Amino acid sequence: MAATQFAFLSSPGATMPGYLDVVSAGLAVSAAGSIARFVTTMAAGIVPVTLGAIRSQEILRAAHSAAQDAQAKDSLISVYATSNDSEYRRNIVLLSAFGTALEDGASLRLVYQPRIDLGSRRCVGAEALLRWNDPTLGDVSPAEFIPIVERTTLAKPTTAFVLDTALRQLAAWQACGVSLPLSINISATNLDEDGLVAAIAAALDAHNVAPDMLEVEVTESAMMENSAQSLARLEALAATGVRVAIDDFGTGHSSLAYLQTLPASVVKIDKSFVDPLDTDDARSRTVIATMISLSKKLGFRVVAEGVESVGAVDTLTRMACDEAQGYVFARPLEAQEVLPWIARFNGDDQMPPLPHREAA
Repeated sequence: MAATQFAFLSSPGATMPGYLDVVSAGLAVSAAGSIARFVTTMAAGIVPVTLGAIRSQEILRAAHSAAQDAQAKDSLISVYATSNDSEYRRNIVLLSAFGTALEDGASLRLVYQPRIDLGSRRCVGAEALLRWNDPTLGDVSPAEFIPIVERTTLAKPTTAFVLDTALRQLAAWQACGVSLPLSINISATNLDEDGLVAAIAAALDAHNVAPDMLEVEVTESAMMENSAQSLARLEALAATGVRVAIDDFGTGHSSLAYLQTLPASVVKIDKSFVDPLDTDDARSRTVIATMISLSKKLGFRVVAEGVESVGAVDTLTRMACDEAQGYVFARPLEAQEVLPWIARFNGDDQMPPLPHREAA
């Protein structure tokens, strides 16, 4: 079907349980006996069909969708379910439209969420976040399209778009006399790219931006997918002067021993740990306090994500958390809103820096 995609028909009379055993055994034998296992991951999508009852293109579309799902499963096998048909169709539409959006760039933009130093209560950076407003589909949530895009070949050009747009904006702010460090997110797919570090270095040179003005956020789970290779990529990136942050800290499966080897300088505590700060859950408070304390002892700067109340800000401050970001300070801002917002929040135009919350 393509360079690395093949379609097979089961033998007559095959049952689903029996065919699952055949496919599972075949994948295991191939993985154990081929050097290809070091550079590829085989996955199988299975579609139950009655020949003549469905068009061949529909069968292939369903098989492709099931194979995509299989890549996220431990067994690397997924069986197509008609109950998920609308979701599969939606994913195909999104991928097609997003590819077009990358080519023209008109419907994609970055917004910027401020990061606040909890000691000084001043804005000390921002996270660049991708947004997509499609002419036909309307506003598509990043929670919907980003996980789909990250599993495809669109991941690389998407990161290139975000990197170029963020650095161009950063250079424009610097021209206005404002140095605002920016962070961008990269995926597990990006960490598999041989040219990732060189591409980032080239983009920094092209926009005349110092490496320490850029921070790259990588989730724990992304780093653990290929830990040795990911570590090497991140070490090479850190060697250029770019800062590395562990995103969604606490939601992955990395060990303390592994954390000590990472060339990261920042950990960002996931919102799921921050939310209970607005409750009376003492155990949750103990967990996040321990995470902050441990991270700081390991030499990380700690950032709390998804902070939505003044009470949570005060609690995090008492816990010696370094920074926070969230709706309590500001929703993600359009590029033209960032500098005026910083001037108001930091009090540089004689306006008081608090209250913390900006109007939605």
